[in-house]
Amino acid sequence: MRQKKIIPTDMQAARQLAEDLLQEVEAKGYSESMQFAIRLALEEALSNAIKHGNRYDPDKSITVEAEIKDDHTAITVADEGEGFDPAAVPDPTADENLEKPSGRGIMLMRAYMDTVQFSKRGNQVSLVKNRC
Repeated sequence: MRQKKIIPTDMQAARQLAEDLLQEVEAKGYSESMQFAIRLALEEALSNAIKHGNRYDPDKSITVEAEIKDDHTAITVADEGEGFDPAAVPDPTADENLEKPSGRGIMLMRAYMDTVQFSKRGNQVSLVKNRC
């Protein structure tokens, strides 16, 4: 299954899209742990696009492309923000950042997905989970 959706900069729309995609992942017979990994990474990517990319701007949208196959799931989330440099994001495991309430999303995406790639501009992330 391959699809492209454009959603508003809205948490409810993002949650609904994530649910719809996760139903497709479940229908393909992915294990619960793989479903959890995909859900976590997708929710983080969508949340980052809304909060940091589009900065909650209702005039901007988020484009999500998903390819859910028997052997892998690939999801790309793109926002209309200015972008950022992922290498400049502080290490959330550093002592000075341990008590900060945010900053762990990219680390979690990298921990749970097989591939996490950001566009050069930094306003798009591609996530891939291979099925073992």
